[in-house]
Amino acid sequence: MVDLWYKENTDFKTIAPAILLLLIGIASVYSATYDAGASIYFNRQVIWAGVGFALMLTIMFIPFRTLQLLSYPLYGGSVLLLIVVLIMGKIVAGSKSWFGIGGFGLQPSEIVKVTTILAVASYLSERQVNLSRWKHVAVTFGFVLLPVVLIVLQPDVGTAIVYLGMSVVIIYWAGATNFLMILLVAPVVAAVATLFGTTAFLIVIATTFVLLFLQRQNWLFAAMAFSFTVMIGISVQYIFGKLAPHQQNRILTFLNPDADPLGAGYNVIQSKIAIGSGGFFGKGFLQGSQTQLNFLPAQWTDFIFCVPSEEFGFIGAFAILLFLTLIMLRGVQIASMVKSRYASLVAIGIVGVFGTHTVINIGMSMGIMPVVGVPLPFLSYGGSNLLTNMIMTGLLLNMYANRKEY
Repeated sequence: MVDLWYKENTDFKTIAPAILLLLIGIASVYSATYDAGASIYFNRQVIWAGVGFALMLTIMFIPFRTLQLLSYPLYGGSVLLLIVVLIMGKIVAGSKSWFGIGGFGLQPSEIVKVTTILAVASYLSERQVNLSRWKHVAVTFGFVLLPVVLIVLQPDVGTAIVYLGMSVVIIYWAGATNFLMILLVAPVVAAVATLFGTTAFLIVIATTFVLLFLQRQNWLFAAMAFSFTVMIGISVQYIFGKLAPHQQNRILTFLNPDADPLGAGYNVIQSKIAIGSGGFFGKGFLQGSQTQLNFLPAQWTDFIFCVPSEEFGFIGAFAILLFLTLIMLRGVQIASMVKSRYASLVAIGIVGVFGTHTVINIGMSMGIMPVVGVPLPFLSYGGSNLLTNMIMTGLLLNMYANRKEY
């Protein structure tokens, strides 16, 4: 009976790509630290991987109802950690976002991603909640914006962006109207377009106007949404002037990496060289010149994608994208097959996190996204991020095992 239950309720379509990515990540961290005198990072990553795997299996077997009942308490406790870290946290790379624990560190903003998904899913699964009512939309975003504000204060803009990307995916899956999705997405697109010049901004504004007109919603709300989008786009330059110098440099580097090839644009340029030099089959394990000669500082963190791309070429890069895509597609399948609305929203929220991380990290490694310090799931060095990825994988396994629960 136990063996039958195990076979029926264990989702190998999620476990297999997750373990393969975990192994690729460990090998990549080993390669990146091999000639950098930083083997301690590899040793720590192996420890975190072992702990994360145990956590994944543990969460898989937690009773489904217990997870749902704990959603709000876990969220409240994790937000409290974000407040405490602002007061007592350790400053790393200019951000006060870490607790130092012996030789290790814990970043609460990573764990709060999970608890925010659980809280939002719990709220949106309540019978009386309807996203056609603005009150319920406001409460939903309140769950997301509270940790986002605390994370921006650290400051950690990259992690805050992940929360916003995740929330858009959950709200869409929860049944948000097209009008609401335009209202959420258009201001962000307008803000980004402004960085590329007036023409790009005007194209976005014109497109937003047409889309709002086609929705034929309340014209007052439509006018307010359009005005808000225009205001956001115009205010970007003012906000840009208020950013810290290193944040301004990251944005300018994204627009033109060659403007400061030995300064702010250095990492992006070296990253593109590493990825391009791998060719189709790569240079071989531990044979990547960009990696082994340490052209990219701390390559085992945010620019880890360059390591397998250089050493195993297009084949290695494609394998990573394939495994990540398989996990996300499986997450969508789980969200579609489960009978519980709560479980469905948890699964799709996890897909949103993985998707946002993947797009931003690989995009910044290839120079098509700004460098905002977002790690690559399962591969980048970092205990907090790796544990969070394994916890979310465990939640997907839990949702699958309990797919018949209402």
